[in-house]
This record gives sequence, C-alpha cells and structure tokens, in this order.
Amino acid sequence: MRRADRLFQIVLLLDRGRAVTARELADALQVSERTIYRDVADLGRSGVPISGEAGVGYLMRPGYRLPPLMFDAEELAALALGSRMVRSWADPALGRAAERALMRIESVLPQALRQDPARDALLVPGFHVPEAMRAPMTALRASIAAHHKVRIAYARADGLASERVIQPLGLVFWGETWTLGAWCELRGGFRSFRLDRIAHLTPLDEHFDSTGMLVRYLMSVQQEDDQASPAPSTKQE
Repeated sequence: MRRADRLFQIVLLLDRGRAVTARELADALQVSERTIYRDVADLGRSGVPISGEAGVGYLMRPGYRLPPLMFDAEELAALALGSRMVRSWADPALGRAAERALMRIESVLPQALRQDPARDALLVPGFHVPEAMRAPMTALRASIAAHHKVRIAYARADGLASERVIQPLGLVFWGETWTLGAWCELRGGFRSFRLDRIAHLTPLDEHFDSTGMLVRYLMSVQQEDDQASPAPSTKQE
C-alpha cells in the first residue's frame, strides 16, 4: 500500500466517532505501531485534527471534512462487482441503490478510469435466484432496521404450513439461497427461514430488543453446523 493511501485509510478509520488504538490501526493496515505513530504525527502536522490519549487511542475531532475520494483500478473493480451482486441477488430497492451509488462514483472519475474492459468482464448472473427468493426482502429489511416483530405464514421443506411471530435479525445469502435469521417465538429459539417459503408476512408494531441477538444467532449457526454446506443444515425451518 502506498503511504498516501495508508494515510487516507487512517483518516477513514479515525472518522467513525470512537477512539482507535495504535495497535488496532496497525493490525488493520498491516504495519508496525511505530509506523502508525509516525503517520499520525505527520497527519497532525498537515492539519488533520487528531487527538490522542495514552491508554485510550486516537480520535478525530468533530468538524473535519475528508478530501474527495479517489479509487484505484482494483478498488473500482471490487465496487463494480459488489454493485452487480446486489443488483442481481438482492431486492429491487437495494439493486437500484447500488446502481445509483456506482453512478455517483463513476461521475467523478477521470475519463481514463471510467471504462475498464477488465472491470466490465466481471459478470454476476441473477437468473439462479428466483423472484420469490427476493420478494420479501424489502419489508424484512425495514422490520430489521426498526426492530419490529413480523408475523409470517411459512411452509417447511416437508410442506407443513404454519403461522408464527418472529423477531427478524438478519438476512443471509448462501450462494443460491437467502435465509432470514430470526428468533422464533413459536419454537422458543433461533431459526433460519428460507425467503422463498414465506407465503405471506405482516410487519407488526410490537418492538423487540435486538441487542446482541444477531451475534448469538450467528454463533448458534456456527456451533450447530460444523460441516461446510451452502446453507445451515440445522434449525432451518
């Protein structure tokens, strides 16, 4: 990584509203703490308002505006690939947002970087992800963000249908399948629900406390599915 790029990354890492230690910065950028000390000192001399306190870390003082963004060819390829994944595999609202974001980035690029055959050759077909798999995503994302419970009509793999109230925690893509990680009030435990088996969903006004629940859900999936597979083999309804 070029030093200029490293300095910019340090500014980004410090512009998150919390103190960051030299060790955290060194680990993130794969350099020594001595290098971080020198870089932060140089940033301070150049006018970047960084505060530092022993035992606490570095913190960006409020009011600093980052300089305009610039990307190299590999970073642009990664952004383009991610945008195409979202457009092909996620719900239409997220797909349109990803396309708008990429257009904003491309609008400020130098002409030489706007067209890149290597970047255009990164293709993301979406025909293997059926519409039924993406259809519930917009409503579920809203309920996850608001920490609101959802009532769903759901059909298991064996065809058994049920209606249940769940606490939605996160959406997980497994290559061909989207699942919803949730706390199921009917089962009294974490469950994974395939989105294409949700026949109907109704967002509820009832709020739930999601603190730490997504981490606990992921830990339960990891603990109970120790064999590599494209989707969780246990606790999937």
